[in-house]
Amino acid sequence: MKNKIKVEGIKLKAFHGCLAEETLIGGDYTIDVEILTDFSASFESDNLNHTIDYSLIYNIVKEENKTPSKLIEHVGYRIYQRIKKEVELDLFGLMVRIIKHNPPMNGQIKDVVIEIEE
Repeated sequence: MKNKIKVEGIKLKAFHGCLAEETLIGGDYTIDVEILTDFSASFESDNLNHTIDYSLIYNIVKEENKTPSKLIEHVGYRIYQRIKKEVELDLFGLMVRIIKHNPPMNGQIKDVVIEIEE
């Protein structure tokens, strides 16, 4: 059985970017994680060990955003790799989306979004 868990709308301030001011003043980010796995054992067991602990996902996202990177692609890949390594259930699919709000560009742009998906 394939089931989906989404941890959506993780809001963080981080210091990613290629411009010097981005690493000084930071920016606002929203991160979404979607995991396709089989957590059907938890239906009857009511046991956290039979599913994915949402706080694990949140903590991975939070920790990886503490390390500044020039590219959000780099941050997304670090998150992706850690989830694959630290989640103990078999993963049938994984998606990490990073939304960079109000990127500093020569024009009005609401968001820049990257997605890494297996």
